[in-house]
Amino acid sequence: MILEEFINNIRSSKLEIVDLTQPLNEQTPILTLPEEFGQTIPFKKKEISKYDEKGPGWYWNNFETGEHTGTHLDSPNHWVTGQDKFSVDKIPVEMFIGNGCLIDMEKEVEENPNALLTPSHIEEWEKQNGDIPKKSWVLIKTGWSSRFNDPEAYANFNTNDQMPNTPGISKEASELLANEKDVLGVGVETVGTDAGIAPSFDPQFPNHNIMHGAGKMGLTSLCNLDLIPSKGSIIIALPLKIEDGSGSPVRVIAIK
Repeated sequence: MILEEFINNIRSSKLEIVDLTQPLNEQTPILTLPEEFGQTIPFKKKEISKYDEKGPGWYWNNFETGEHTGTHLDSPNHWVTGQDKFSVDKIPVEMFIGNGCLIDMEKEVEENPNALLTPSHIEEWEKQNGDIPKKSWVLIKTGWSSRFNDPEAYANFNTNDQMPNTPGISKEASELLANEKDVLGVGVETVGTDAGIAPSFDPQFPNHNIMHGAGKMGLTSLCNLDLIPSKGSIIIALPLKIEDGSGSPVRVIAIK
């Protein structure tokens, strides 16, 4: 049986599972919008009981946060261009699983934190690895996850342009991936799938506009991308089934 062989290969470590998910706690960096807009709630956890008089035999907590906190999935309806597309609970479950295609931009980002994924990066990847399979997850390795535990460095806010200086995806690359390559979505190590200076682009936030308008998804705040290959992995990203939700914290794994 194929499934039995698959499980046996995992148990025997012939297949390796890599956790691409950051821990979710009170220090998790969140996206901060200009003051005139609404803000997401930072992650907060409050103990209910822990083997004590409030509950002698069990331990549990309450928590609150926004849908787009930590490693999370942006569903198509997260953006105005995708408002008639799937909410997170309506996304067909098979769309959470796809081939992993890893594009490495780490050296460029070391030199320029505002570096953008362009069609040339995608074309070069395909020269080396073959065509990006349809319904794949395209993950962009920038090394930004190394900053996750330092909120100031992770945001990399520049007082000169009054914007975060973080890498992202160009309009042209988003169009190529969403429309021609027909991917499931993109995954990044930063707090959002667009560059920090994307409010200055035309259109603003091009990846959100294009990707979600095409019914695609986004994964953010990924880590351990250095542990997966350029091709040959399977990515699984499972969000909470929040009714009419625009996204959810998510556990993302790679099987290689």
